[in-house]
Amino acid sequence: MPIGNTLTASFDKPAARWLPVYEKLRDAIIDHRLKPGRKLPEDELASIYEVGRSVVRAALQALAHDGLARLEPNRGAFVARPTPREAREVFEARALIEPKVAEMAAQRADAAAIAALRSHLALEHRAMADGRQRDAILLSARFHVGIAEIANHKVLSEIVADLVSRSSLIVALYWQRRDATCESHAHEALVAALAAGEGRE
Repeated sequence: MPIGNTLTASFDKPAARWLPVYEKLRDAIIDHRLKPGRKLPEDELASIYEVGRSVVRAALQALAHDGLARLEPNRGAFVARPTPREAREVFEARALIEPKVAEMAAQRADAAAIAALRSHLALEHRAMADGRQRDAILLSARFHVGIAEIANHKVLSEIVADLVSRSSLIVALYWQRRDATCESHAHEALVAALAAGEGRE
């Protein structure tokens, strides 16, 4: 079972052309190669990626949907600059919603789902051990979306996907290695709880 499909499928448009542009921009934002507040001009990006402006526009809309960019009328697109208040509110929302989602997932998780989560955790551990911060952040996000997918609740899955997408830039801005280690241990504990049929951490 693929983990975290909703994270990349949450923006419902044909992805064949804009998705590669979205992924390159997303990676550049999370890696801090594109700084918060940086303008993202359509014409320049279209030239860089050798695509039409409509393709770039769709990629920018997807970035805005995921909280990585903001679109301003008559000004264009900019890399998002989350405030401390926005960061706090996103994680407060996650703290309210995700325990219930985990509880629901525990009622549905079968051996295949647990095996997929454990395989995913191995990828997380490898990314952290190798110092691949961006990969670790994205894998962590997909882990939480994967839990929501196991719960099999469409609306909650979409909410979790939206929140973890918005979290990615926040985590990239404030991430420290010790935080990632704590997150990894929490993920392991959650998978163990799901395997035991328990959802609450």
